[in-house]
Amino acid sequence: MAESVKSAERALRIVELLAEAGRLDFPAICARLTLPKSSAHALLATLRQTGFVCFDDDSRLYGVGARAWEVGQAYIADLDVAEAAGPYLQRIRDALGETVQLAVLDGIDNVYLRKLDSDHPLQLVSQVGRRLPAYATGLGKALLAGLPDDEVRRRLAGVELHRFTARTVAGTDQLLTELARIRRQGYATDRGEYTEGVFCVAAPIVGPTGTVAAMSVSIPDVRVTAEVRRRTASTVVAEAAALSAELSDPTRSQGSRSR
Repeated sequence: MAESVKSAERALRIVELLAEAGRLDFPAICARLTLPKSSAHALLATLRQTGFVCFDDDSRLYGVGARAWEVGQAYIADLDVAEAAGPYLQRIRDALGETVQLAVLDGIDNVYLRKLDSDHPLQLVSQVGRRLPAYATGLGKALLAGLPDDEVRRRLAGVELHRFTARTVAGTDQLLTELARIRRQGYATDRGEYTEGVFCVAAPIVGPTGTVAAMSVSIPDVRVTAEVRRRTASTVVAEAAALSAELSDPTRSQGSRSR
């Protein structure tokens, strides 16, 4: 029993190290944690098999796996991002008067959690609970940008990226290029990539373990100008950052978990 506990502790330390330090090779992991090579090899093999650690054959580097991210979502669920997002979504809706949405990533789809309708007769038609392919929407791309490229490739392996319009991304490589741009600028756009005639700006919501959701504004093209694009992006990014700060507040987290 004692040996099992020791192994579990070592395995958790490996995941924590990779989360803090980023990708490392085998000697670095052994050195930083002062682990015997035989033990480290066995632990890393188990962590890879269970998805908590990933390994790149070309660089020979280990990193945090998708399963660790998925387990972290259970903690984030306790924070109730859909409820917490309410005031932020309302502020966006009041400021811009357009349709505002909140979504999370589920596999390769984005799933809508909340929606506030535009006050214009001409508006986006969507509904809470609906799922759409993440690669073809602004919300989905903002969420996918929170994953490492190798995880995006893994999720899309064997998936045909159907082109809904002429503007839908034409393959995984093009998508990864787009995700890199999104990470640099801090928000995603969708210029009629799923629905013709609709412009969308989406920004990620980041919690203690990474991107947990995304919020967006959707506007019919007929109301879009350069100034509208600029104002929409700045508003969405600012509110997403404010909600991210709230979700990452340790005081709030402890309070949420104690209820």
